[in-house]
Amino acid sequence: MKTIALLAQKGGTGKTTLAVSLAVAAGQSGATAVVIDLDPQATACHWGDRRQAETPIIVDAQPARLQQALERAKSGGVDLALIDTPARSEQAAMAAAKVADLVIIPCRTQIYDLETIPTTQELIALAGRPTALVILNAVPPQGKRVEQAIEAVSGFGISVCPTCLGSRSAFGDAAALGLSATEFDPRGKAAGEILQVYEYIRRLVRMETEEVIADE
Repeated sequence: MKTIALLAQKGGTGKTTLAVSLAVAAGQSGATAVVIDLDPQATACHWGDRRQAETPIIVDAQPARLQQALERAKSGGVDLALIDTPARSEQAAMAAAKVADLVIIPCRTQIYDLETIPTTQELIALAGRPTALVILNAVPPQGKRVEQAIEAVSGFGISVCPTCLGSRSAFGDAAALGLSATEFDPRGKAAGEILQVYEYIRRLVRMETEEVIADE
């Protein structure tokens, strides 16, 4: 089982949307995924309540019980665990980073988001320096913000996912129905971006299941 933690010390970066979107993409590729929701607001859990499908599995947990939740997931045959963490919670972020094969930092192309990355870096370093990846989210359709953001993130010494997520209404519309963008509008740009991000991450963590690699 591979474990991915989504961390960001600033709220509103899209951690939950990305977590559930990747979990659905994993399921569509033949893998079994679980989203472990450490956020007291339980946003991922509320998404799961609106959802009619039985997968992906959504688990409500506290940082102190994270290890037990992961052990249950692994024993249950889960291929990919995604840990959704709250903003401004060092305890949850640290607990998630310590058990992660990969830390994803969703980040908007705004200075207020970018300037919080070093703080997240410090937490990652304290957790033992797992591999980290920034995914630029809610990217505007025009302008030079993407190039400027990539330059800024590269200056922090963190890799940037080659696929960015645009500012697209499909993400919010899908969430309201308990869906992901790949289900809400499978041929849409949002769905295409999520699938590209998922494939990049899958290869990065070398997640291999018979079903997933069968199409390669």
